[in-house]
Amino acid sequence: MNYGLTTLRNDIFGGITTTAVLLPAALAYGVLSGIGPAAGLYGAVAAGFFAGLFGGTRAQITGPSAALAVVTAVIVANYAASLTEALMIVVMGGFLQVLLGLSRIGRYVAYTPYMVISGFNSGIGIIVILIQMLPFLGSPIAPGGPLGALRAVPEALSGVNLSAVAIAATTLSIGVLWPRRLAQLVPAPVVGLVAGTLLGVLWLRGAPVIGPMPAGLGELQLPAPSADMLVGAVQPAIILALFASMRTLLTSLVADSFTGERHNPDRELVSQGIGNMAAGLIGGMPAAGATQFTVTNVLAGGRSRVSSILPSLLILAMLLGLAPLVEPIPLAALAGTLMRIGWSMIDWRLLARARLIPRGHIVVMLMTLSMTVFVDLITAISIGLIAAGFVRARQLEHLELDSVISVPVLDRTFFSGYEGLATADPMSARVGLVLLRGRFTVASSRKLVAVIGADIRDHEVVIFDFSHTTFLSHSAAMVIEQLLETAANTQTEIVATGLKGPAADSLRALDVLRLIPEERVVDTMDDARRVAAGLLED
Repeated sequence: MNYGLTTLRNDIFGGITTTAVLLPAALAYGVLSGIGPAAGLYGAVAAGFFAGLFGGTRAQITGPSAALAVVTAVIVANYAASLTEALMIVVMGGFLQVLLGLSRIGRYVAYTPYMVISGFNSGIGIIVILIQMLPFLGSPIAPGGPLGALRAVPEALSGVNLSAVAIAATTLSIGVLWPRRLAQLVPAPVVGLVAGTLLGVLWLRGAPVIGPMPAGLGELQLPAPSADMLVGAVQPAIILALFASMRTLLTSLVADSFTGERHNPDRELVSQGIGNMAAGLIGGMPAAGATQFTVTNVLAGGRSRVSSILPSLLILAMLLGLAPLVEPIPLAALAGTLMRIGWSMIDWRLLARARLIPRGHIVVMLMTLSMTVFVDLITAISIGLIAAGFVRARQLEHLELDSVISVPVLDRTFFSGYEGLATADPMSARVGLVLLRGRFTVASSRKLVAVIGADIRDHEVVIFDFSHTTFLSHSAAMVIEQLLETAANTQTEIVATGLKGPAADSLRALDVLRLIPEERVVDTMDDARRVAAGLLED
């Protein structure tokens, strides 16, 4: 990439524009995380800088997100006895991301089924809305997550702070109604936050505010964790690493579609992991590649690492000298901003098409959503992935079984030219043909026995044709072994043809072919016909 003054100017404009969108969001996500507004800024600085400096995606912006804020809040509430332990889990999550990148398997995180992602994101959106109802009414966030927030609503309504409601409603209205053509010049979150802050500073001074902010970055924290703490931290750290990696790699694909570049997924995950480790060490919340901020950067002209790093440097400058400007921001203004974000996270497009989508997919989505809201995030992801795997296996079962042909072959047709075999009985069909086309995996293994097993018993010779088999999993290979054993028990002779490529590799790796005499494993159907004729003549 040739870098010149024009590219530098575009990068600077992209970075400044992105900072305007990232700053209010980072403050809001920090509050939502349960660590504090400064944590959102620390995460944007540390993770944004290192991910931008070492990352594998040009122009990608790394920053906090609503989903990671909720994940952090769950970690703080359920998996950590102190803030220090919560931050250690963030560091561990970053370390696991580095391992994913170094092991070169991180790219497979992007294969997470869409229904699981949709259900999780929609559930996070609902959680954000429920939790922010209390700051919207002027009350502090209640413990216990979304259910705790719902239980606290009656008390909040009895002591509602009308100033906070007016500020939150104003911020939310601006976020919803701000014209799209103006949003390209001044983003709606910035306008809403400025308007809400001015209301709180000039007129409605009774609403709770952010309050004192630390100047500069947090102090480096290097605690010595206990063995019990490390064991308990593994599960949330894995979920944090997987979810942050998934969001990052999906955002990388979006960035590629805008820039025409091709990202390096392994390098991207290593850089994200380094950034999250740094964020946790200075008291910041975790971050990931953020689609909203990345698209803002690219559309504003950003094309290189300079535009990726610049927002973190600008926010750092604000922390070093402009922190007092953040202190009077009303929490209700952040609540209005977050409620708008929570609403947009719900996958309304998919829900509107629910009746057009296979029932199994919708069940996975709704199951993941409900588990996210009413149980916990880790259970939601785990159960969602398991359910999606079952649904996918059911689909593959039908598709793979449609590719199986098991038919009897008339002697007079199959053995045309073999005198005696072709004329002995015009209606005789002593040979069966099993044609396996395409891919065969564990999904279809169970029914392969039922579909083919009965046919084997009806013939004296069965020819297995693997000429069109593109893939045979080890599970399917073991089923073939069961079929061969069935043939042996019923005195049915087996001939195999077309064994090559992955299908042959799987069968040979598991020593399945030992059940077929070597002279009956042939290359072509003509050879198989000759062998079958010889078997019937004996």
